[in-house]
Amino acid sequence: MLISERKVEVRYAETDQMGVVYHANYLVWMELGRTQLIHDLGFNYASLEADGIISPVIDIQASYKKPVRYGEEALIKTWIEAYDGFRVTYGYEILTQAGELSVQGTSVHVCVKKDTFRPISFRRAYPDWHEAYEENKKLD
Repeated sequence: MLISERKVEVRYAETDQMGVVYHANYLVWMELGRTQLIHDLGFNYASLEADGIISPVIDIQASYKKPVRYGEEALIKTWIEAYDGFRVTYGYEILTQAGELSVQGTSVHVCVKKDTFRPISFRRAYPDWHEAYEENKKLD
């Protein structure tokens, strides 16, 4: 199982009045993690969009444990938690600069045709991606 890593420096605009990262920004960081994982697997999400395919979030969960503050660097860890050929669940851990767990979460996605929002079989349409996801998903 591949666990992708991406560091992010906390920008002032990402914080609230308490100087900690505003909760919704962790969801943006999850997207950065997904993009990094896809890149690490040798693919590019933009190529799906060029084919008229998008991958909307159908469920997302985040559990906040410890804040990350302005001036710190966070580490986003991302992996494929589950995959069935149609639906993919990504797992996330966001760590503080000290290596402590800040956020733990998952997001579930499907691939659909952009113009109709009809689901596609990732297995059939993108066999290389399908194989990479099968090989790198978390083992039960």
